[in-house]
Amino acid sequence: MLDNKNRYLQIAFNYDTRMVGWLLPRIPHSDRILIEAGTPYIKREGMAGIRYIRKTWKGLIVADIKVADGALDEVQMVHAAGANAVTVLGNAPQETINLFNDACSNYGLISMIDMIGVEDPLKVIRRLRKPPDVIVLHLGRDEESTRGKLIQYRHVNRVLSKFPVLISAAGGVDIKQARSAIFNGANIVVANIIRPGGIWRGISAADNVGEMAQKFLDTIK
Repeated sequence: MLDNKNRYLQIAFNYDTRMVGWLLPRIPHSDRILIEAGTPYIKREGMAGIRYIRKTWKGLIVADIKVADGALDEVQMVHAAGANAVTVLGNAPQETINLFNDACSNYGLISMIDMIGVEDPLKVIRRLRKPPDVIVLHLGRDEESTRGKLIQYRHVNRVLSKFPVLISAAGGVDIKQARSAIFNGANIVVANIIRPGGIWRGISAADNVGEMAQKFLDTIK
């Protein structure tokens, strides 16, 4: 479903269905845009939140559920709710990640390993029976406020030299950071929808979200 020759924008919703209902219809459909049901959003809204996104968005949906255990059940849940891709934590048990990858293959979902808090992503992948579809290099929200902390692009070439995966860059991504992510070899940039006046970077809910999405696509093409 994803082509490593293309560059994609993943727009993450982390609040509630009210914000999704307000902003998602303004985002133009594109094969290069993925809509993410973010972790806080799923915790608030559950599987019903993913189904709510599916009612409006006909393209790819990422369920950022960050599987840590119980991979079979959680992959099955998000698949039934309408997701096309799902995340597992890179520091989850090896058995969990292997089961996760197998379940994604069985259900036709894009498998994504979120490497938040992982020192060496390559070491994680090497232990697995097979690699995922996507490796997410993730600077967490709490880390964004730490001066000098950046997405660790030094891992990109190390991973791609060994495994045929796509690289996703997440955490504090604005237009400038999106350009940097693509320059450093990422295939997917993840931009959070953020509330005005917040401390995080991304796409402000007060902006014309459709126009901003197009600016991102033009920047990363």
